[in-house]
Amino acid sequence: MAHEDVRAGRFADRVAMVTGAASGMGAAVARQLATEGARAVVLADVNGDGAAAVAEELPAARAVALDVADAAGVDGAFRDVLRRHGRLDVLVHAAGVDDPEAKRRIAEATVEGRPVELTDTLDDASWRRVMGVNLDGTFHVLRAAVRAMRPAGAGAIAVIGSSSAFDAPVGYPHYAASKAGVHALAQAVAKEVIASGIRVNVVAPGPTETGMAARTPEALRAGFRDPRVRPYATPRRYPRSPSFS
Repeated sequence: MAHEDVRAGRFADRVAMVTGAASGMGAAVARQLATEGARAVVLADVNGDGAAAVAEELPAARAVALDVADAAGVDGAFRDVLRRHGRLDVLVHAAGVDDPEAKRRIAEATVEGRPVELTDTLDDASWRRVMGVNLDGTFHVLRAAVRAMRPAGAGAIAVIGSSSAFDAPVGYPHYAASKAGVHALAQAVAKEVIASGIRVNVVAPGPTETGMAARTPEALRAGFRDPRVRPYATPRRYPRSPSFS
């Protein structure tokens, strides 16, 4: 772990919450927060059992089943954090979804050497699922976090976006749009809440070895690899935890 920025005690006495914490980047961030001394780490994920399995590894951690697309559920989860711990110092929002069917169709077109044709057959349900979790879910979580942090006049929020917000992959318009919206939303909120002592940062990871990436067809995974740069990143390499220094 020599390449990682790990400082024992950096999060001493801090209360943290991580969404999408059952696997991938969310789980890695939750583990690092615990390693760096957080007083409490709340692991939230639609996969409650998966979040619980990660929480069992960590001191002072607990899991909650949470669908970020459910606004009332998000509000309730944050109220519960305040009720149990009195405050929320750190939020890392890593929850998100992809579209395996769209990936399959893109991969098939790539292998067969034909143009990708997806937008004209993209149904409303697929659009709403991706936007509902990725963009609406980010709004629900940011709103609840600001409500929790603004009275204290302090807090750090890190939102996991995607390089797809800028690359706009062919055949993936709903995912690209959702992540572009996430970046704009986080930046707009950051400009607003800094006056209340709350910092918001959004990061844009490229291809990373997560459960989502494992569902990516090999034809697409091969296209994402660039030997001139590096292979897929790993969740332990980034995102880095938000700093209080």
